[in-house]
Amino acid sequence: MGIAVAGTMNTPRRRARSNEVGALERLMLTSAGFIVLFGMWFLLSRSGIVPSKMLPGPDAVAVMILKLVSEPFAGFTLQQHLLSSIGRYLLGFLLAAAVGVPMGLLMGWSRRFDHIVTPVFDALRFIAPIAWVPFATLWFGTGIGGPILIIFSGAFAPCVINAYRGAKLVDVRLVEAARVHGANDWQVISQVLIPGSIPSIVAGLRIGAGVGWQSLVGAELIVVSSGVAFLMVQGQNNLATSIVMSGMVAVGLTGAFIDLLLRMAEARIRRNWAA
Repeated sequence: MGIAVAGTMNTPRRRARSNEVGALERLMLTSAGFIVLFGMWFLLSRSGIVPSKMLPGPDAVAVMILKLVSEPFAGFTLQQHLLSSIGRYLLGFLLAAAVGVPMGLLMGWSRRFDHIVTPVFDALRFIAPIAWVPFATLWFGTGIGGPILIIFSGAFAPCVINAYRGAKLVDVRLVEAARVHGANDWQVISQVLIPGSIPSIVAGLRIGAGVGWQSLVGAELIVVSSGVAFLMVQGQNNLATSIVMSGMVAVGLTGAFIDLLLRMAEARIRRNWAA
């Protein structure tokens, strides 16, 4: 009987281990995915089905990226445009995190605050970030406030929602135990609510970071004089598809790097919490 039970309990573990992917295998699978993507892109650009002017091959885009790194286009080099975009993005995302996380925690902590804020929040969070572009233009014109508002609107909702869920998932018995030992509201929030919500908060920051970065392109469609999206628009105006695609590659790689950093932070926090 004991052997049968032990075997049954070990079955999920064996399955989990069989589904695990090693670092080398993961690298090979990732490389295979990129090889297929770039191979199809290269073949399509060479096939003649799509004119090369409309779809330059990866080799042509790589050459253009190297050119943009060394020679200014639309006033700046590629890395200067990228740094300008990252600066706007960080301001918008950090503002969304600074406002959204405390708001989500308070909504999860206080029923009254939840009832006051949730209806308004639910009405606003379904407005797409790009829909704020005309409004931001009227408010801020060509200033930096417009792009920050667009990025904020994209990153804000995930920060609020995940902080709220994290607060709701905190074990009520831990709060009651803190109360029994004489903890006041601030002590319960700082020593029980926030630590218990951190894994969910970090997950929300990761989602918000991704949505905020995607909103960046829409944000820079507001009249600005630098940034990756500005570079792409200027490339479109000059009918230079390779410049547009170079900007797209820069946006994609930078977004993937940001997500990688947050994913590593999330995994580390979850390991520490599991321990």
